[in-house]
Amino acid sequence: MSNSAVYLDHNATTALDLRVLDAMLPFLQHPQGNPTSRHSFGRHARQAVENARAQVADTVGAHPTQVVFTSGGTEADNLAIQGVAAAQAPTSIAVSTIEHPAVYRPAQYLMGRGWKIARIQVDENGRIALDSLNEVLQQKTALVSVMAANNETGVLQDIPAIAEICRRHGALLHTDAVQALGKIALDFNALGANAMSLSAHKIHGPQGAGALVLDKRVDIRPLLYGGGQEKGLRSGTENIAAIVGFGLACELAQRELNDRIATIENLRNRLETGLRRLGATIFGGESARLPNTSFFAFPNIEGETLVVAMDKKGFAIASGSACSSDSTEPSHVLLAMGVDPEFARGAVRVSLGADNTAQQIDGFLLALENELLRLKRMAALAV
Repeated sequence: MSNSAVYLDHNATTALDLRVLDAMLPFLQHPQGNPTSRHSFGRHARQAVENARAQVADTVGAHPTQVVFTSGGTEADNLAIQGVAAAQAPTSIAVSTIEHPAVYRPAQYLMGRGWKIARIQVDENGRIALDSLNEVLQQKTALVSVMAANNETGVLQDIPAIAEICRRHGALLHTDAVQALGKIALDFNALGANAMSLSAHKIHGPQGAGALVLDKRVDIRPLLYGGGQEKGLRSGTENIAAIVGFGLACELAQRELNDRIATIENLRNRLETGLRRLGATIFGGESARLPNTSFFAFPNIEGETLVVAMDKKGFAIASGSACSSDSTEPSHVLLAMGVDPEFARGAVRVSLGADNTAQQIDGFLLALENELLRLKRMAALAV
């Protein structure tokens, strides 16, 4: 990787904040106790974990006792979906058609265990169709899962409105807020969800740390059995360093949220002005979105071709979700929005971070324009 390469894929992962690394290092360099141990080393480790739990809770408007640490967003999603399902007899689980694989694959897994899976539709702008949700909930439904912010388009969902519909029908609501954390303000109680998934590495924290925030009234079963850590919901010795890093990353994200939003939104507006000038279609552009995300396509241009070409020019972008970027299939999110499959194959995503600059955006747009011209010349010669 070139030191001059420009990273424009922050929805996939983010660089570890050096302040977070500094907080983690003592728990990596010096002897540590097991947080379940009664001696001074164990008590020190336990205090570090509980401090981090309070930091995560404060960032999302929850109580520390509602935070269950996991290995990341995927485990948190699985714990929510499979854990709720394990606590009751099979009925139906409803998930939106734009969910991350960490949500829809656990739901598919449960189909082999007697559960029915209902799909909630979205409109052409990527927003949950509330009439579709109401229709789905006419049948008895144990759990609804709708992401707070889409990882590809950045489109935000009206979680409070969705939660109210779920309450009326007696269904629990889980929201995957992995992409929303650190990019918009989150308040677990105000959202009205019963469970919310979070991840550290999307907010300049370490990979391998996440959390499930739970309404205390939710009956849920663990995925892992063992020593009974995390109140029995997530057995296994805690990854103290990663949890400490997650806690500080949350605190920093909350403290710097307004500045980060202002900076990144200005950069995205600059980017999208240039993209529209070049003839791009921006998916979900008419909806409220994360301030850092642009998902777009150009007619007759393959997304994977563009990603590889721009990488050679020193710009790291994506063709969609990091968890499905090796797939040649068009984005399931765009297909759910009614985008033509061939056009959807051209989709690429730029996701910005606070370390990006206006000069980098301008450099990207210039390189992109040159690449589009090159691809068009090649296409003309091939005719």
